[in-house]
Amino acid sequence: MAEFSLDRSDIAGVVLAGGRSQRMGRDKAGVMLGTESLLRHALTRLSQQTLLVAVNADAAAEDVPVVSDRFPGKAGPMAGIHAAMVYAAGLPSISHVVTVSVDCPFFPADLVARLAAAIERPSQIAIAASEGRSHPVFGLWPVTLAADLAAWIATDEKRRVRDFLLRHDVTEVAFPLHPTRASLLDPFFNINTPDDLVEAERWLEALHA
Repeated sequence: MAEFSLDRSDIAGVVLAGGRSQRMGRDKAGVMLGTESLLRHALTRLSQQTLLVAVNADAAAEDVPVVSDRFPGKAGPMAGIHAAMVYAAGLPSISHVVTVSVDCPFFPADLVARLAAAIERPSQIAIAASEGRSHPVFGLWPVTLAADLAAWIATDEKRRVRDFLLRHDVTEVAFPLHPTRASLLDPFFNINTPDDLVEAERWLEALHA
């Protein structure tokens, strides 16, 4: 049997930007980090790794396709991942979709390549990890799981990402900390609060020092 492999032509990318942003107090996608919005940071980073990119959000943002949740009432990150799957399934020759979070501006430049390399079977999911913690919203998902995910969202009250993953074949890819002029940066550092944004500004400066 031939070894299964994925390349960029098989994968679409979607930035998850439809969260409530309660701790930030405003829509994270439009929050400025340096001279660019968090959404622009994520789109730039993801577009360097995939041929097609879109945004999971409630309204138009930037000059890319907008993919809205199919479930009402902010049903959580899995609703965004489901929307990404449905979007990607409608694209020619796309078998997988990679999702990233809008509030993690420093995610690895080799995220997609390493997740794709880890997948051994068409039905397998690959998720990212760092420092012993998994980051399942940074995942590479077969679009064929869209119907199963929709049924799970509709019937599971808690809708925890890890509970869905337990139902499927999943491989985890560990990413190292990134060296900067200041110290080592977790590439999945996420911005939830105004204090986190201040820290992110320091990391951005350290990365470009």
